[in-house]
Amino acid sequence: MSESKELKVREKQAVATPAEQTKPGPVFTPSVDIFETETAITLLADMPGVKAEDLNVDIREDILTLIGDVRPSVGTPGNAVYMEYDIGRYYRQFSLSEVIAQEKIDAKLSDGVLRLTLPKVEKAMPRRITVQAG
Repeated sequence: MSESKELKVREKQAVATPAEQTKPGPVFTPSVDIFETETAITLLADMPGVKAEDLNVDIREDILTLIGDVRPSVGTPGNAVYMEYDIGRYYRQFSLSEVIAQEKIDAKLSDGVLRLTLPKVEKAMPRRITVQAG
């Protein structure tokens, strides 16, 4: 890794989804960070503007799907003069392997960041074998 660090702004990017959308508006791919320990995988997805009631985390046939809707802000007086904040839908899918205990997945949404904890099944976790003398 380089010693110099740069802060780069990444604009929301519209994505072409594999299926036709039934809801009008742009679809964005949320940026994610994924971390792994011996016992779990943690996925952090940036979904600014999405509320918990507008977020759907779904697992079907080993595919984890994230869908979050950003609704327009209401109650702002006056006419919009300039707007950079796009409303629309966040959409991203991940293939899960057999090492994930799907029934134990935990999801939390805080400050526009979705945190998914994907625990590993017991057989996938490393374990130390005690060697007995004699």
